[in-house]
Amino acid sequence: MTTISGHDSHAGHPPREYPPRSAVVGWILFDWAAQPYFSLITTFVFAPYFATHVANTPAAGQAMWGFATAAAGLVIAVMSPVLGAIADAGGRRKPWIAVFGSLLVIGSSIMWIGKPNDPDIIIPLLIAFGIATIGVEFATVFNNAMMPTLVPPERIGRLSGTGWATGYIGGILSLILVLGFLAASSDTGRTLFGFKPLFGLDPVMHEGDRITGPLTGLWFAIFVLPMFLFTPDRAAKKPALGAVREGLRELRETLATLPSKPVMLTFLIANMVYTDALVALFAFGGIYAAGTFGWQTIQIGTFGILLAFSGTLGAWLGGKLDDYLGPKKVIAGSMLILLCAIIAILSIDRDTLFFVIKVAPPVPGGGMFAAPAEKAYLALGVLIGMAAGPLQAASRTLLIRLAPPDRITQYFGLFALSGKVTSFMAPLAVSIVTAVTASQKAGMAALVVFFSAGLILLSRVRA
Repeated sequence: MTTISGHDSHAGHPPREYPPRSAVVGWILFDWAAQPYFSLITTFVFAPYFATHVANTPAAGQAMWGFATAAAGLVIAVMSPVLGAIADAGGRRKPWIAVFGSLLVIGSSIMWIGKPNDPDIIIPLLIAFGIATIGVEFATVFNNAMMPTLVPPERIGRLSGTGWATGYIGGILSLILVLGFLAASSDTGRTLFGFKPLFGLDPVMHEGDRITGPLTGLWFAIFVLPMFLFTPDRAAKKPALGAVREGLRELRETLATLPSKPVMLTFLIANMVYTDALVALFAFGGIYAAGTFGWQTIQIGTFGILLAFSGTLGAWLGGKLDDYLGPKKVIAGSMLILLCAIIAILSIDRDTLFFVIKVAPPVPGGGMFAAPAEKAYLALGVLIGMAAGPLQAASRTLLIRLAPPDRITQYFGLFALSGKVTSFMAPLAVSIVTAVTASQKAGMAALVVFFSAGLILLSRVRA
């Protein structure tokens, strides 16, 4: 153990001990292990593949994927604070990470079965997706709760930002691996790098898209090991059954006292609103680009890599700013950047920049991102990535600063709940406005309302 004095030592108390650097590195690698699930499965490869090649129509596919996401989100919303309370009462976090990490590995590995145009496979595939989603989200709740035991309070922001940045790098590498070496166009039989797919993966059967499931499971199983080997867990405080009873009792008390903690309550509501908007922004960013510019999987995947690169840099810089300025200012600044970026996106069309400047539209065979409007969209995507990383990383450090130390997992459960309980609202708002107006642009404009509301609520949080 490493002894670090300073902000954590009080008169009459010895300085608190923190574990060695290897423990911190092990913890950071959890984000690296988990991120490919979000990059490969839910955003850039498997979800678009499901909507366009497994389901009967893209609209039906998007609806079914959305319903499965909502069902998993409901389970997460209901169970996150309960499991957090039980973990705080019982003390240990690693057994829970092992259980839910196993669900991620099993669920994502099963997703290989998703053959194109096979209606019999849709329900089992969506169940596997739901299981994996529940697994990765719950494992993340327990991993987040280990943070305060690893570094002094004044270094929490840097730790959180470094974790997010490392996760983004893992996402980038997994995307490069899939797009460059595994997933090939069914027209050309070649990957983004012009190679034939490794392992004889069949482009016609979309085996390069489907392999993202087992690859995600294997990636997690390998890279989560350092956390289990090197990051210390808290000692068990109570036997399992006693921890369940004590945890549920503490949860009831926490929920009952939440109205008397207006700062925490306001922050959780603000987090709910702006996380909702961020989820929708990422969910619809690729779809919007596909509809506006006609981008295909390889363009959207390349866009995803650029987004993740900027997210890495943003999360790393945001972690430093977090410790220097405080998490609230970092969150507010990130939201202002996102608001400006969305408004700028709304000003761009195939042949127009900033509402009035006429430019040449994209042309078939004109090269990747060759048109001025595509370049502008790409630049705004980089800006969004830069702001999204700090927004998410600083949110979890602000929670740590607001929550009682002895109930940190429970509050991370409530934090996960606030990020999930209405996670359908912003996508639903975008979908309804798009359907009513028959305009993707009008639908995306709904996100301006969500980010503005999140910013107003955050301004009422006294950190």
